[in-house]
Amino acid sequence: MLDFVAKRNWYYLLSLLFIIPGVISLLIPPALVPGIEFTSGTTFTIQFSRPVAQDELRAFLAQQGFADAIIQRSGTDQYLIRTRTLREEVRDESGNLVEQGDRERVLNGLNERFGETRLLDYNSVSPTIATETVRNAAIAVGAASIAILLYIAFAFRQVSNPFRYGVCAIIAMLHDVLVVLGIFSILGKLAGIEVDSMFITAMLTVIGFSVHDTIVVFDRIRENLKRHGTANFPAVVNHSIMQTIGRSINTSVTVILTLLALYLFGGTPTRTFVLALLIGIISGTYSSIFNAAQLLVTWEEGDIPRLFRRLRGQRPEPQPAS
Repeated sequence: MLDFVAKRNWYYLLSLLFIIPGVISLLIPPALVPGIEFTSGTTFTIQFSRPVAQDELRAFLAQQGFADAIIQRSGTDQYLIRTRTLREEVRDESGNLVEQGDRERVLNGLNERFGETRLLDYNSVSPTIATETVRNAAIAVGAASIAILLYIAFAFRQVSNPFRYGVCAIIAMLHDVLVVLGIFSILGKLAGIEVDSMFITAMLTVIGFSVHDTIVVFDRIRENLKRHGTANFPAVVNHSIMQTIGRSINTSVTVILTLLALYLFGGTPTRTFVLALLIGIISGTYSSIFNAAQLLVTWEEGDIPRLFRRLRGQRPEPQPAS
C-alpha cells in the first residue's frame, strides 16, 4: 500500500510552488483584469466582410471619439472592442429620434468605411450595476465559505474534533481558489485575459466541487475510524485515501474531458468560464486527496507546534511508545 500520509510535507511544498507565484502576481496591481461587469463599459464583437487591419480600425474609432478603446482580434475578420459605456439614443414622447446613440453612429460609420459589418455580440454595463456585481460576488463567496464550515462541522459531529474537518475543508477550498485566482492574475498580465460575472460562477462551482470531493474522503475516514479507532490515525487516513482515490480521479477525468471539448469547440464567449473550471477541478482533486486529508493528520500529530519548537531551537518532545 502506498503511504501518502508519510509524504504530506512534499504535497504541501508542491501546492506552495503553484500558489506563491500567483499570490505575488495578485499583489501587483492590477491583481486581475476586470471585465465590464466589474468596471462598467461596453463590449461588442464585429465581423467585417473583408480583411481590415487593426490599425485601421483603431484610427477609425479614434475619429469617433473612442481613442482609448481596447481592440482584440477574436477570429477571422472579427474584433472584440471594449470601450466606455456608449450613450443610448434619445427619443421624444412620440417615439421620434432626437439624438442618435453611439452604438448606431459607430456601426453606421463602420459600414460606410469598411463595407458590410455585422454586430455579433453587444454588452453594456452601467457603473451602478458594476458596483453591485462586485459586492454581490464577495457576499456570495463569503456566505458559501461560512455555510460549508458549519455544515461539515455538524455533519461530522459524531467524530472527535469535528470542527477540524470543517477547517481543513475550508483550507483546501481556499487552496483551489488561490490557484485559480493566481493563474488568472498571471494570464491577465501576460495575455490580457479578463474576469467577468461568469468567472464568479465558475469560482462558486469550483468551491462546490472541491468541498464535495473533500467530503467523500472525510466520510470514508469517519467510517474507518468507527471500525479501527483513533489509535493509528495516520494509517486510517492513508487507508481511506487509498479507498477513495480511484473514484475521485475517475470522476474528475470524465469532467475534465468534457470541459476540454467545450474549451476547444465551445467558442470564445465561454472560454474563460471553462478554463477557470478546468484549473479549479484539477486543483480540487489534488487538494482533496493530498491537502485536506493530510491536514487532518498534521493537526492530529501536532506537526505545526513541533515545527515551531524546532525553529526556536528547542528539542522536540519525545513521542509516546506505540
